[in-house]
Amino acid sequence: MFNTVVVIQSIVSGLLMGAVFALIGIGFSLTWGVMKVINIAHATFALLAAYLAYWGLMLLRIDPMLSLIVSVPFLFFLGVVVQRFLFQPITRAKESLIASMVLSFGLAIVLENIMLFVWTPDERVITTFYSSKAFFIGDIVIKVSNLLGFGLAVLGLGIIYLFLYHTHIGKAVRATWQDPEGAALQGINLKKVSMIAFGLAIASAGGGGVAMAYMYSFNPTAHNLWLLYLFLVVIVGGVGSVFGSATAGLIIGLIIGLSGAFFSEQWINVLLFGLLMVIILIKPEGLFKR
Repeated sequence: MFNTVVVIQSIVSGLLMGAVFALIGIGFSLTWGVMKVINIAHATFALLAAYLAYWGLMLLRIDPMLSLIVSVPFLFFLGVVVQRFLFQPITRAKESLIASMVLSFGLAIVLENIMLFVWTPDERVITTFYSSKAFFIGDIVIKVSNLLGFGLAVLGLGIIYLFLYHTHIGKAVRATWQDPEGAALQGINLKKVSMIAFGLAIASAGGGGVAMAYMYSFNPTAHNLWLLYLFLVVIVGGVGSVFGSATAGLIIGLIIGLSGAFFSEQWINVLLFGLLMVIILIKPEGLFKR
């Protein structure tokens, strides 16, 4: 039976979740567009940030939001190092896209096993003093933790937009993904830009991972499901499209939310990947890529 409250609740929940997909997906799209690298380990770095936030809360009683002050710069630096010593050498390979997938798949397995060793396979939940609090708008319930995750995602998206469109380095990053040869002729250091772009991508994944941890429980294998959603975000939104990735994240979150209101859980991924197949057949470059 159609229930208006359930539908509206599902829409709200889907949009909150979709913003987080958008934040993580933009970094994935950035490395794919700028460096022609498909980083299978991208969602694993997001999960690592979630665990660092969890550890900070459990061991040091640091609020997950405050943990970002340390984890985001750390992940940016880690991203720069990983790009310089792992991904940069394979860019000379003839099939660099395939090589990047194989390399990053191995990196994801290494990181997953490290997390399994340190934190065990148990489900983890970030529980703060405000986790049980919620806002009520009529019959619609919005948990404070979900709202914080959404706010963090929106803030991250805004920072990335301002960086890419209103800073000199950001414009160099955009120029590189639009026309690498032309950017090089204009004096842009492609290696430096690639390291910055990769660092920014991993740092944004960290913010998205903490936002995701506010909304859902997680374990060391959760990155596999997150990765599927990242591919959806990038393919629906278009590789290298910031606006497209943000919009696609919201659309996918909305579809997941509404699907949960009408169908059992096992049908949600069927609907999502059915949508993906249709988009690839009709507009393979993505809905929002010109």
